[in-house]
Amino acid sequence: MNRHVPTYQLYGENTGKEPDFWLHCETIKSRSSRHQWEIRLHRHESFFQILYIDAGSGDVTFDSETHPMRPPSIVTVPPGLNHGFRFSRDIEGIVITILSSHLSHRPGERTRFGEWLATPHLTVLDPENPDAAYVRETVKRIGDEFEQRGSGRNELLASYVTLALRLTARISHADNLNQLPAEEGERRMDVLNGLIQQHFRSHKPVSFYAGELGISLTHLNRIVRSMAGCTAHDLIAAKLMEESKRELVFSLASVQEIGHRLGFADPAYFSRFFLKQTGKTPRAWRLKEKARLDGMGS
Repeated sequence: MNRHVPTYQLYGENTGKEPDFWLHCETIKSRSSRHQWEIRLHRHESFFQILYIDAGSGDVTFDSETHPMRPPSIVTVPPGLNHGFRFSRDIEGIVITILSSHLSHRPGERTRFGEWLATPHLTVLDPENPDAAYVRETVKRIGDEFEQRGSGRNELLASYVTLALRLTARISHADNLNQLPAEEGERRMDVLNGLIQQHFRSHKPVSFYAGELGISLTHLNRIVRSMAGCTAHDLIAAKLMEESKRELVFSLASVQEIGHRLGFADPAYFSRFFLKQTGKTPRAWRLKEKARLDGMGS
């Protein structure tokens, strides 16, 4: 298969003279826009790459396997691997290309980290994971340092690269340890939905539900994201909205009374919550929805 896959120095650049740099950094948009937002299957023999996806979407192909990319996430590509990308036009992020000989550990070394570097990874950066926050900031710092060309630049870049990769590997290992069979994820989602049904009026924090399930907050959000595509907080808010709309349409209670029933001590807070979710105040939404239902019945 490798005979038919081009080898590039960087995206779309054929091998030729030896590279005169050890690290290069640019935005994903600046490179992919020149290629109609698609980087066809190729490989780099001497380079290790880090892609940070900050906004937009796309997919990455490792050999013959394709995976969707959603922000925020990190893609790591070892040298010699056939890989390709497709990006949405609103993609935001950076790509860092490093001579693999300049990594603190070589991909394939007989260490846990070296073995991790030798295989490709798509790692989701959970916003509630402190390590993920450090990865995001460190990768952005690499981009800034590359552009500024200040004193001590090479030493700082090398330190930042090592830190970003080490933390990404830790997150990736934790993800693998915490992966559940699909049926186990479904079971925990069923329990979570039951707990939300029981407690949503009490406005319990997400940490309460994690505690009830006997798992960490980060693990809970990882399960919910994989099963429902949102956070646990989003699920609780959706339940509150569902009940709010039901009450507004089918009861004669005032907006203030409905808010109180749903655990909002301050009517103004209920209105702000509803406005944020729907773009309308509870009263305006109620009037419009009742008019729509009346029109359907006439």
